Amino acid sequence: MKHAPSLAIFFATGLAVAGTASAQDIYKSGVGGLYTGLNYTFINLESGSADADVGTLSAKVGVMATPFLGIEARGGFGVDDDRIGAADFSLDNFFGGYATFNLVNESPITPYAILGFTRVEIEVGTATEDETDVSYGIGMNMEFAPNLSGNLEYMRYYENNDTEIDGLGVGIQFNF
Repeated sequence: MKHAPSLAIFFATGLAVAGTASAQDIYKSGVGGLYTGLNYTFINLESGSADADVGTLSAKVGVMATPFLGIEARGGFGVDDDRIGAADFSLDNFFGGYATFNLVNESPITPYAILGFTRVEIEVGTATEDETDVSYGIGMNMEFAPNLSGNLEYMRYYENNDTEIDGLGVGIQFNF
């Protein structure tokens, strides 16, 4: 994980800033607030010399454990494959559990870092492979209405010696 030191700095800075927030800065849904959402993610699969771009749809459900910490589960499936030479590349499905570290503030934009584990199922041609790895990323939620927000997020879902799976997702979140 080449980006781990910069993420550690981001987490440490975020926690320091989060410690200065007041009680009225609690995330839009509040402590114990449930949320759910839908995302479309533009996934980049790099394996050896192959570089495929695929798309996924996913859903998430979570709870704000504190104003600064969310716990969520996500699952999704591939909706757009890529062909390189004679081989079709696809991310068949994925699911995982994550913690979000939110930088609560008074603006309608709440930046966050995310850390967890993801299980991915990748298909190349007729071969299918299941893998699990630590996942991490950054994102932001933007409040549209008291119980509705949009989000933009970058995630590193999987990485090993010669394979990387990254995604840039856009979505909508409903807070209860």
